Amino acid sequence: MKELEAIHQAGVPGVWAEIRDGRDVWRGAAGEAAPGMRHRIGSVTKTFTAAAIMLLVERGKIGLDMPVHGDATVRQLLNMTSGLADYRFLAFPSLLEGSAQSLEDNQFRHFYPRELIKLGVDAPRVQPGVYSNTGYLLLGRLIERVTSMTAERWITRNVVERAGLRNTMFPTGSRIEGPHAPMHEALFGLLDPPRDYSVYDMSWVGVSASLISTMEDLNDFYAALLDGKIVSRESLAAMQETGPVVAFDGSTVEYGLGLHRHGDFWGHDGSVWGAGTWSFHSADGKRQVSLAVNLQRWNNPAIDEALQAFQRKALRV
Repeated sequence: MKELEAIHQAGVPGVWAEIRDGRDVWRGAAGEAAPGMRHRIGSVTKTFTAAAIMLLVERGKIGLDMPVHGDATVRQLLNMTSGLADYRFLAFPSLLEGSAQSLEDNQFRHFYPRELIKLGVDAPRVQPGVYSNTGYLLLGRLIERVTSMTAERWITRNVVERAGLRNTMFPTGSRIEGPHAPMHEALFGLLDPPRDYSVYDMSWVGVSASLISTMEDLNDFYAALLDGKIVSRESLAAMQETGPVVAFDGSTVEYGLGLHRHGDFWGHDGSVWGAGTWSFHSADGKRQVSLAVNLQRWNNPAIDEALQAFQRKALRV
């Protein structure tokens, strides 16, 4: 597909994707990439965590309107309306000063969820409907409390394995096992040339954004989710009740319970240092697009235009 190559030509070192249209499957890659590579999928992880929460709701272990922290309920943590601030700039304070030093300092630092949660809940509250990782770390702690199991293990057993995914896993160290691309972080020009952060301790995002997966596994996962094979149809309908949420880039998305709407498609996107993922699917699961790029936070309008062109072509919109 020429649109995929155009993303690489615009300045992304490596880009790869899988597109499904019914039984037809297309896989492609450009630059320093190959189809089937593992990748850090960032906040696409939130759909997995949300599905785990919905399973616990179905089993009567928790309720969507049960308070988790103060008056913030499970539902509000899932759909970003709790008003809890994100902890990112508190964990990486140099970013507010226009420096990438925090990324260097924290590359091999292990954060505990309680540390990050404290940063978020102690910060001034924000307007409900502002994107925040803090709530999903609280949901991870809730999973641990009601299952007596680490959140990562419970999500793996009840969501990842339920979907039959073989290349999706939470990291157990700072490295990705198996074939993967380098992950280049530009930090809007602060890192020039961009630095490879494919080796990184991902405890700074935990169950909100640390999963490793492939584009094939993501398509398998969302196909199963939208077909009612992960959570019940009732739970899926609740996940698809959306409202406006302001994302980290300032854009507004229609966000539900770990899912957001892109036109007539459902899915999530994700970004961690050096790695970006975009995964959206028609409601019937027949048209699916999952895309990975190994450059993040660029200052290059040509990349934005090339990505948009790919999305339009892949989604046929």
